[in-house]
Amino acid sequence: MVFFRDDSRLIMRHECQTLIVEPWNENSLRVRCTLNGAGAENAYSALLPAVEPSDGVVTIELAEDIATIQNGKIKAVIALDTRRFWYLPKAYSLSFFNAVTGAELVHEMCGTILPFARELRYNSDQSIRVEYILSSYDGEKIYGMGQHAHGRLDQKGCLLELKQTNSEINIPFALSNRGYGFLWNNPSAGQAFFGANGTKWLAESTRCLDYWITAGDTPKEIMNAYMAAVGKPPMLPEWAAGFWQCKLRYKTQEELLGVAREYKKRGLPLAVIVIDYCHSKHNGDWSFDPEYFPDPDAMVRELDNMGVKLMVSVWPTVERESVNYLAMQQGGLMVTDRAGVPLRMDTDSPQRYIDPTNAEARAFIWNEIRDNYYRHGIKVWWLDACEPEFFPSDTANQRFAMGDGAQVSNIYPVMIQKAFFDGMRREGEEEIVTLCRSAWIGSQKYGAAVWSGDIPSTFESLQNQVRAGLNMSVSGIPWWTTDIGGFVGGNIDSEDFRELIVRWFQYGVFCPLFRLHGARDSNQAIGEQANEAWSFGDTAYRIIKDLLFLRERLRPYIMQHMQTAHETGISIMRPLFWEYPDDACACEVEDAFLFGPDILVAPVLKQATLGRQVYLPKGDVWQHAWTDAEYEGGVSIEVSAALDEIPVFVKKGSAVKSVFRQYE
Repeated sequence: MVFFRDDSRLIMRHECQTLIVEPWNENSLRVRCTLNGAGAENAYSALLPAVEPSDGVVTIELAEDIATIQNGKIKAVIALDTRRFWYLPKAYSLSFFNAVTGAELVHEMCGTILPFARELRYNSDQSIRVEYILSSYDGEKIYGMGQHAHGRLDQKGCLLELKQTNSEINIPFALSNRGYGFLWNNPSAGQAFFGANGTKWLAESTRCLDYWITAGDTPKEIMNAYMAAVGKPPMLPEWAAGFWQCKLRYKTQEELLGVAREYKKRGLPLAVIVIDYCHSKHNGDWSFDPEYFPDPDAMVRELDNMGVKLMVSVWPTVERESVNYLAMQQGGLMVTDRAGVPLRMDTDSPQRYIDPTNAEARAFIWNEIRDNYYRHGIKVWWLDACEPEFFPSDTANQRFAMGDGAQVSNIYPVMIQKAFFDGMRREGEEEIVTLCRSAWIGSQKYGAAVWSGDIPSTFESLQNQVRAGLNMSVSGIPWWTTDIGGFVGGNIDSEDFRELIVRWFQYGVFCPLFRLHGARDSNQAIGEQANEAWSFGDTAYRIIKDLLFLRERLRPYIMQHMQTAHETGISIMRPLFWEYPDDACACEVEDAFLFGPDILVAPVLKQATLGRQVYLPKGDVWQHAWTDAEYEGGVSIEVSAALDEIPVFVKKGSAVKSVFRQYE
């Protein structure tokens, strides 16, 4: 017999492979394949434990050359593959269908790109290299897959590295417009290619093929299933929906307090202010240098009295000169190379990386954070450089407590986020927010907010952010933001940059988190050039000021839909197809988005532009937020967009329309 049933699992054994298909929550299946039946678990799984489907009915049918398993709306069929060339060995391929409509979702491809759809081969160290080939379809669109700088919303045609780097975030979840979601449940380094003639997934070093697939009638249904499988975010604290002020960098306690005082003096909203890196004597001290921050208690107390949260940047790196270096080295708490030498970040003062896959390392860093920051009343954390940013970046040379880098390196950001989340929970804290430069599957359940990394200050970069943010939302990260104005390359005295930062502020108002940051260019040293709301000239300040107050008026609406994100995982920032999957024109829009279900945002993304075209999805009547002009959906219109205007439309009848009164 080729097929077997083991309780609710369908098992096939053929040609040295053992294939396991089992229900994993509503309308979903988990698929694993091993060589010789051994090692059916990866070093780390992003999936939460399976929950019994509500109807409790899983149907399995076995025959000589065909077997099926059905769980709600999804049905898997394993059958003798008749599409293979006649001279190739006998093989069985796996296909998935919507069990209600009968429509094919996706199937394995045998005998085309590779002789077998499932190519599992031993590496020299007895790990397994996996190549997996699935079908591709004309007209199929693929969304999600984390954050990438290629400037595309639809990932079809893209070759993606499954590897974490600065501004490139690997979250291997793909949502197809054919009605399925696919999670590559594997932290191994590899690739994904969504080609015209096939979809290919590659893991360089792993223990088994492991993925999860779900069927749904709408993107929302698919997202609900995905987030139930990997974890939903906590509720965003109300203060986090406000404006965050940051720059590279405030060097002293008095400089930082002076900026906060100026915001209050001007009557401007301010929710968070940030102390960036290099505030310690050495990275890895995880404490304030008393020469520049002499009284943290007084600093936090004054900010609290202003209603401002203090966020502190914490890097997962340790310099040799740090007070913690020797203890961490002797305790084996750092990532090493094959020879056991701690790996480093290539900076002027080389830094080693902690190993958060080691529970002792997680406890060590949190104890330092608790003793040196938390006890002063600081409770908000910026986890920078958490990809991690090794030099060289060869994962095969990395060794973690959990395993070889080639097998587990992609989980690094999740584990450092877990260290802070667990530490805060042990202290009794419920409001937990960490701002992170990287993420992986499940980061959201640890309160991780993500920003788009060290991006250039250009209009091209701004265009890319719209697509990147939407794909992060589809990937399960509802707390996302950018450096308003970009991180590097913007001079505050340049009229071109002043135009850019106004347009970026207009976009940033409608991001899940609203945050200004940057290392501005000038003849001055880094950190000397200003980066506050009033720093970009009188014209820009007038517009930015109005945008700050617009964000304040939007906060009740934002929190309403942050509650939705907490309950379902669905982000407030959504592609148009999210609410209008049957509108073919809406599905083509990549340069506009929905902010919750009622607001359509069409940011100006090109320099010296005073208008743009906007598509309004059919099925609703849309009101221009500023002029009250009404438009029946299903049309593209040309709208004006002077420098102080951002094209925004609201569904007719929505209560949120009242926040859009003309600039005061």
